[in-house]
Amino acid sequence: MLNKKKVCVALSGGVDSSVAAMILQDEGFDCIGITMDIGDCENLQKGISTIEGAKRIADKLGIPHYVVDVRKYFEDKVIKYFVNEYLRGYTPNPCVVCNYYLKFGVLLDKAIELGADYIATGHYAKLCYSDEYKRFIIKKAADKAKDQTYFLYKMSQYQIAHTLMPLGGYTKKEVQRIAIERGLFEKPKAESQEICFIPDGDYRKFLKHYLKNMPDSRGDFVDLNGKVIGKHLGIQYYTIGQRRGLGVALGKRVYVVDIVPESNTVVLGHKEALLKRELISIKNNFILFEKLKESIRVEAKIRYNAKLAKATIKPKSDDEVHVIFDEPQNAITPGQSVVFYKDDMLLGGGVILRAV
Repeated sequence: MLNKKKVCVALSGGVDSSVAAMILQDEGFDCIGITMDIGDCENLQKGISTIEGAKRIADKLGIPHYVVDVRKYFEDKVIKYFVNEYLRGYTPNPCVVCNYYLKFGVLLDKAIELGADYIATGHYAKLCYSDEYKRFIIKKAADKAKDQTYFLYKMSQYQIAHTLMPLGGYTKKEVQRIAIERGLFEKPKAESQEICFIPDGDYRKFLKHYLKNMPDSRGDFVDLNGKVIGKHLGIQYYTIGQRRGLGVALGKRVYVVDIVPESNTVVLGHKEALLKRELISIKNNFILFEKLKESIRVEAKIRYNAKLAKATIKPKSDDEVHVIFDEPQNAITPGQSVVFYKDDMLLGGGVILRAV
């Protein structure tokens, strides 16, 4: 019987993963708690508290708890990726990378090693098998405001088949209520909206510390005509659409509209210059099929908190997809993920290479 199988629940000590473990335990799964030790790098203050919080939940649920040392993987796959993308003039998406390589990579491997059939997380998404597509698929969560499918587009068929996400049918308020009623927490626990290794949200401070021994990387701010209008501190400290903290006074509002690593320049312009209808994505992965072979209509978003917008996607090359939106999108940002949907199903996604 399915509900007698063993599952490793990725516990963070937070409400979502804790309730996910309790729901699976109620359903009859043989649960094991498992927590990543991502270390205590500069600006990261939550490593030990996360492990202690997860252990507390495991004890309350009466389940075994293991800590998996992923510090090297986290440094190599997440931190270095994060820094190197900014150095290239891109704006990275570390949660997508962490999910793929660590939560559904290293942790899933550890779960299988411990004899489990699945890894489970507190993500708000629905995983199931589709008879229509003859594939494992990912659907949007019941709580559309909390839906986290955007961060899951890189998942492989193997990863989806061996993953459970029991919160997909719940709202965040319902999960918080369950956590309190069942005695896991005394009151709703505040959630961090920041990157886990930058809890204060100041990624520029993090980069300055990490790159403290790097040679001077200052260069020119230029306008849309290429005229030099100021000096920037290094392309890694800017992102498309940025208005604040530029350090230039031009008597009008200007925004970062392009970053050109080849010339070490940051292009500033008016807000309308940020509106683009087309982009090219790379490193694409599709859930509903193996490969995009023809043009199809989708809904897409260019960042997690963006609204879904109607678009057409078509193959451009073996590794590139051409995305054409019906309406211009604001601040299409290289390095961020563009994610595609068909109705309530996650179709796939890729990394934005450039706006066209």
